[in-house]
Amino acid sequence: MVDYKVTVSTACLDDAGTSSRVHIKLKGKDGHSERTWLDGDSSFIPGAVSSFTVSCPVSIGELHGIELDKKPPEIQDDWFPVKVVVKSPEGVTYTFPIFRSIPTTDVQNFDEEKKKKAPTTPSKAKRSRYFLDPDWRNKDYHWHFYGEGMPYCMKAETFWSLPSEVRFSWTKDAELAYDLVTGMGVMKVRGLTDSKENWTDLDHIKAILWKKNSLSGRVQDHWKEDAFFGYQFLNGVNPMLIRRCSALPNNFPVTDEMVFPSGPCTLVEEMKKGNIFLCDYKLLDGLTPNIIDGKQQYMAAPLVLLHKTPHDELMPLAIQLKQTPKGDNPIFLPTDSEYDWLMAKIFVRSADFNLHEINGHLLRTHLLAEVFTVSLMRNVPREHLLHKLLVPHTRYTLEINFLARNHLISENGSFSQFVASGGEALKTILKRSLSSLTYSSLCIPEDITERGLEAVPNFYYRDDGLKLWDIIQRFVQGMLSFHYESNAEVWKDEHLQDWISEIFKYGFLSRSSTGIPQSFTTVAELVKFVTMVIFTCSGQHSAVNTGQYDYGGWMPNAPTTMQLPPPTRKGTTSKETMLQTLPNKGQTAKAMVTLWLLSHSGNDTVPLGHYPDADFDDTTRYELMRAYKGDLQVLSAHIRRRNVPLKVPYTYIDPAVVENSVAI
Repeated sequence: MVDYKVTVSTACLDDAGTSSRVHIKLKGKDGHSERTWLDGDSSFIPGAVSSFTVSCPVSIGELHGIELDKKPPEIQDDWFPVKVVVKSPEGVTYTFPIFRSIPTTDVQNFDEEKKKKAPTTPSKAKRSRYFLDPDWRNKDYHWHFYGEGMPYCMKAETFWSLPSEVRFSWTKDAELAYDLVTGMGVMKVRGLTDSKENWTDLDHIKAILWKKNSLSGRVQDHWKEDAFFGYQFLNGVNPMLIRRCSALPNNFPVTDEMVFPSGPCTLVEEMKKGNIFLCDYKLLDGLTPNIIDGKQQYMAAPLVLLHKTPHDELMPLAIQLKQTPKGDNPIFLPTDSEYDWLMAKIFVRSADFNLHEINGHLLRTHLLAEVFTVSLMRNVPREHLLHKLLVPHTRYTLEINFLARNHLISENGSFSQFVASGGEALKTILKRSLSSLTYSSLCIPEDITERGLEAVPNFYYRDDGLKLWDIIQRFVQGMLSFHYESNAEVWKDEHLQDWISEIFKYGFLSRSSTGIPQSFTTVAELVKFVTMVIFTCSGQHSAVNTGQYDYGGWMPNAPTTMQLPPPTRKGTTSKETMLQTLPNKGQTAKAMVTLWLLSHSGNDTVPLGHYPDADFDDTTRYELMRAYKGDLQVLSAHIRRRNVPLKVPYTYIDPAVVENSVAI
């Protein structure tokens, strides 16, 4: 008899294990083993790496495949093995990548990971390349036309029809359901979810705050202040709109007399110094806002001019609530009456909420992450380095997006009940946002430069984001340059080319104006794009998602809708008209719970830099991973030290809290 040592690795997901009886058959050039029960207690619990012996009368020769099947217990479960490694009696090791769920009792066949040796020079002796079928394509993943002018998405009739490997764990499912039922239940008991009453006092909102934390409390105390209003354009949930202003737009006729009536400077002088900034919500212009409970809602498309003061504060100078300057579209100023100026800022904050949710959050993280994921799963085999590098950044993205499309942003979804841009307006904003999106705007070093924000003080999104981008880029550079010796090898890799080709076609609708590559011709191009993908799915999503409840839980700071139109002249706004304009009690309650759910990751998370099921084929890549984690830990420590003296700590790009993927 001869013995084969079989080692089985189960994924680290919390429901990846199985209590079934697992059987294996080894298939070799000269025969096969008997179907053998892999017997052992707790052998296939999540994260387990278990070894067994399979005996054969004689050697079965070079191995080329295995068969796996499982006899289920009374309760059906989905086993998610990562790989099977077999060491033959001749001392040869064979690896069989699995990386997918085995939900049924059917026999599953897996081929050996075929490799070829690179030239045995001292620096390359341990390298290997994959001989992969260029015609391979995963038929479990298909594109679906979501809507004219919008990115394609994953085709799935129900979330049950999603491949099990991309589904939520039972922990994630249960936690999400519990949080939703609990949150809405509390608001219903308080008589708020169905209420159409307006607020009569802002202090009454304090009593219904669903979850309180130190930052939401600070927002509640300081939301009216001009300095805090300006601060949010840099370090709130939407740091993506502000840009340096070197010349006023023709449709924003602000004068020195308006903003610097007593001197000592002028707009031209301050623009030359780089101290004037603009936020333009033109993507919202001309939309027909939502109708909620039979009542027309309203949304502005403002322009906001800001000034960096000698004290390094970003202060609003002027606000115009509509794009076309005319008599019924006044320019509001800090010198106006208290409620004229406050109402103008509230309309800006409401516009910012709507544009941020659809452009900065939905499109630029969720929908793009889905495009990256579907193309990866369709075109790149599990054995491929790119798949191993990116698959942790796809975790749960397809299911969270499926739920969003069907329950949050659908025609009758939650957004339609409390958001001004719900319904048709959402589709229009999404189309406009995609048509104006550029590759450079997805790459934070280029984006910051293009917006002229390199020298703005106290811009922590920029500071932390650039450092994180650099760490990710160094890691990706190391991983990919070790694998691809030359630009020619990138060009010849059909899986890479198919991946980027479908991203360009289905994600960016074949628009060359976006600057998205249609193919990869160099290692440098590949490194940059993969860096962007990882940054988008991790740090960028965290930056635009995690603070939603922090800044929006206090409704007046981020109204999801407005019940009256923007004022058309000064002197007409009062405390009473402000309360009539803000969302009513039901809209506030639904928004509050939804924002908390959207920004609450829960317990089933994988932090950035973690590869729980890593299966790389040489020690160099594991060394690169250790260095990567070390760099992330250093950045995390730096951010935490920096935050100690800050009144408003910026934590959203701290690697310790950044999740690996768009999973919520």
